[in-house]
Amino acid sequence: MPQDRSAQLAEAERAELERLVEALARWPRLSALLRYMGEKYFSGDVEQLNEYNIATEVLGRSKTVFNAAEDAIARVETHRLRKRLVVFYETEGRDHPIQVTLPAGSYVPAFIHKLSASAAPSPEEPSPKPAPAGRAFLWRWRYGALVTSLILAASGAYLYLRSGATSERAKPGSRSVAAESVPPGLDASASPVRLLAGYSGPPRTDSAGAVWYPDRYFSRGGAWRRTPDFLARAGDSFLFDHSRTGDFSYDIPLKPGSYELHLHFSTAVRVSEAVPTFNVWLNGDPVLQAFDINTDALGENVADERVFRDVSPGKDGFLRLGFSSVTGPPTLNALEILPGLPHKQLPIRLITQTTPFTDHQGRVWHPDDYFMNGRLSNQPRPLLDSPDPDLFSAERYGHFTYAIPVDRRDTYTLVLHFVEIYFGSGASGYGGVGTRVFKVMCNGETLLNNFDIFKEAGSLHEVAKTFHHLKPSAQGKLNLTFEPISNNATVSGIEVLDESQ
Repeated sequence: MPQDRSAQLAEAERAELERLVEALARWPRLSALLRYMGEKYFSGDVEQLNEYNIATEVLGRSKTVFNAAEDAIARVETHRLRKRLVVFYETEGRDHPIQVTLPAGSYVPAFIHKLSASAAPSPEEPSPKPAPAGRAFLWRWRYGALVTSLILAASGAYLYLRSGATSERAKPGSRSVAAESVPPGLDASASPVRLLAGYSGPPRTDSAGAVWYPDRYFSRGGAWRRTPDFLARAGDSFLFDHSRTGDFSYDIPLKPGSYELHLHFSTAVRVSEAVPTFNVWLNGDPVLQAFDINTDALGENVADERVFRDVSPGKDGFLRLGFSSVTGPPTLNALEILPGLPHKQLPIRLITQTTPFTDHQGRVWHPDDYFMNGRLSNQPRPLLDSPDPDLFSAERYGHFTYAIPVDRRDTYTLVLHFVEIYFGSGASGYGGVGTRVFKVMCNGETLLNNFDIFKEAGSLHEVAKTFHHLKPSAQGKLNLTFEPISNNATVSGIEVLDESQ
């Protein structure tokens, strides 16, 4: 039955795509582009949805001389198509039960299924009671629909992950670029595991497009719902709405291989002087001992994350996590297990925007996260002379910090991307050299002092600064501080790259 339902949903998605292609007939280039994207999507060939193929197979560019670094036609037409889809579903297509979107920075279409008010599932409680017998049929129907949604969402998440790791192969006539190929040792066939501890509702999708599922594989402990409150350093606050508390464990089935484990915690306001601590065990070995979330996060009402590379299931095929109290009950908000690299953490790439972006090298940049204070600009300004004019087109500005979680055992290369978006004749504000000056520190060490973006590159031009051999703090963080000297500090992109060989 779930397979039949899945086939019906796929057929409905195809029908919606055809209706949309016909509606865009007055813009033949956009209509052809959407049809091409849809054909690749439904045939499972999303890896072929790249700038070169779109430009040469849809938009008429020559396969022998097309150069993506000099010709932005694919990005321009995809941007036009994305805007046209928004207009369509705000007007004549607003009542369509299925809507087609193009996530920012991506050439892969996504299908949104709108639930009617009568079909939408009711809010789930942290500890749901068994359904009464009279509602068993309704529950089975909803369960079948949920299973189908899980299958589709998992497929979408997998394709999204693969699109971020796929290399841009060399094309005839294209300029050589440092393509991000799948690193040796990474098992692209392994699926990530993302669980919301203590949560029992439908799957949730974060700002990067990753799907998080309700709690499972656990033993003991209890579900708890967090009192709504502001939580610093939480890019996706829903990750911390629920938790599992008390002594508990997880037995998670995994394929053999090397994985990366992320544990998500949040601190609460203390009601006593007592310091609650607990231990965390991984396959029987301690990884966190007498762990105090407040100390680790350096404050109350702060999101906290710990990262562990080289995580593998036991011989029985299970990754086993244990949480046991020392002076207080353990608590966990979410856990994430990603296919990893042996002895090396996966790259971290952040942009100061609210949606992900895939650059011309096929690398995925995730939305802004791990920050405290500062403000996000709301008027992006495309860069000049850039192969990705929208990649660093926004900024976080003010006096702010980042606490980026990494594995404690390694050293890291940090790349900071800056753009003078506000000052200068090409931007919106008056001023020039000396108008914006600031410093940047990492774990107390000064990386940049009296830094002036405009002095180095003028306005709307990227400036990248690279720093090597940075050691994490005892809490497994690269703590970045952006401190104004004259006007606001600013940053537009952050990369963290593990230096392990």
